[in-house]
Amino acid sequence: MESETIELKFKGQRRVIYKNPKKIAFRVGDFAVVQADKGIDIGQVGHLGSLMKKAADEKKLKEIIRRCTHQDFKKHEENRGKEKAALRTCKEKLTRHNLKMKLVDCEFQLDGKKITFHFTSENRVDFRKLVKDVAAVYRTRIEFRQIGVRDEARKLGGFGICGRDLCCSTWIRDFAPVTTQAARDQNLPLNPTKLAGVCGRLKCCLMYERGFYNEAIKKYPKLAKPIKTEKGEGIVSNIDIFAERVIVLYPDDTTETFALDYVKGSLYKCDHGCGHENGDLDDLGNPN
Repeated sequence: MESETIELKFKGQRRVIYKNPKKIAFRVGDFAVVQADKGIDIGQVGHLGSLMKKAADEKKLKEIIRRCTHQDFKKHEENRGKEKAALRTCKEKLTRHNLKMKLVDCEFQLDGKKITFHFTSENRVDFRKLVKDVAAVYRTRIEFRQIGVRDEARKLGGFGICGRDLCCSTWIRDFAPVTTQAARDQNLPLNPTKLAGVCGRLKCCLMYERGFYNEAIKKYPKLAKPIKTEKGEGIVSNIDIFAERVIVLYPDDTTETFALDYVKGSLYKCDHGCGHENGDLDDLGNPN
């Protein structure tokens, strides 16, 4: 498929959009040789089509040079083997310099004119001497790039509590802010060990169903609000959205479970001080 702009994937789920001035026909999964930092690199086609054109500012895009040849791919595979050795070498020198940084990954440019090391660190690190030592071994341009713990999880990959590959290392493009409010909206216990992902930060998946919960909860009475039932007055202690049940806690510490339809029909107690009772309120607890 011919496309003016194509998104390519690189190691560690790095994604970049390139121009395709030669109108080379690509399919998702193909490999292409592209312009890189003072050289060339190789990437795999991830997305193509009109959406990529809308997502990019073409004036700032680098270009696709050609389709990947057998020799290009062979060189690419050789670089993958060199990356492992380079990572070991750099770790040895890192220990010698006693720097407080954790090496995560290493990436060779296709033509070998640049090697990028990714690392994490809690503080700023002066790694200039380390760069000189590594450059003396490989005699090429060396770059150290600090990344966050979420990017570390994306690069290393792994499995989530759901048993599937980590979302960050498979399909998530950009990390959205995640707060504990997302857990509160879903009535989840604020337990750090259960809410944290392998990166140690709040799980990205806390945001997936937040919109559904926020919309569904509008049909229910608010938690900890007074409610009047046939047994007497209590408070809403818990809500089960999927089973459409409301649990009411009474002053004597006993509880009773009601179906949502039953609660919506006659059990609201008006909090407005306007004299409305029971069935005089709509689904959201507002006076009719």
